[in-house]
Amino acid sequence: MTPGPVEQEVLEIFRKVGALLEGHFLLTSGLHSPAYVQCARLLQYPHLAARVVVPLVEEFRSGDVEVVVGPALGAIPLVYELARQLGSRAIWAERVDGRLALRRSFAVGRNERVLVAEDVVTTGGSVREVLDLVRSVGAEVVGVAALVDRTGGRDPGFGVPFAAVLRLDLETYPPEACPLCLQGLPVEKPGSRLFTKSEQSGVEG
Repeated sequence: MTPGPVEQEVLEIFRKVGALLEGHFLLTSGLHSPAYVQCARLLQYPHLAARVVVPLVEEFRSGDVEVVVGPALGAIPLVYELARQLGSRAIWAERVDGRLALRRSFAVGRNERVLVAEDVVTTGGSVREVLDLVRSVGAEVVGVAALVDRTGGRDPGFGVPFAAVLRLDLETYPPEACPLCLQGLPVEKPGSRLFTKSEQSGVEG
């Protein structure tokens, strides 16, 4: 599918700031890929973040969003900017004993209208954790917003409207069937170190 004008502009911004990387990468989902979207390279520029999230703000403005919630750490700048433009609160969930939880006195009220935000969605695992977390206290989820959708058209199973600024159909592979591993290419988790072949299958993002 050919990107529309807005997607094309966003894609050019990602390329300009070096947010689209090529190589052999371990994704947070545990999958491997020859491409990686490093949203932090874009979100380090507040003026670009403010510009890029506009389609998401327009998509969910009518939802009367009261709080934007996302998983730390990658989604924090996106959560903040979405909340700023929507006029709502911005909070995030952090891992405690391997599970996402609200800390720092953050809380979501019963029936509070929540927008869940994530920088990149591949399998949607982290988003579903946040959805479960806010639903467990009786909050009303109005949707999920992402900068990049890497699901390849698969239904991530959120059960609410899902909108992304940019949809990228990039290859992903389970570690045991990764052609890059078969070529002996070292795998990298951006922001971390290179992993040896024997370590690849046991690393989580």
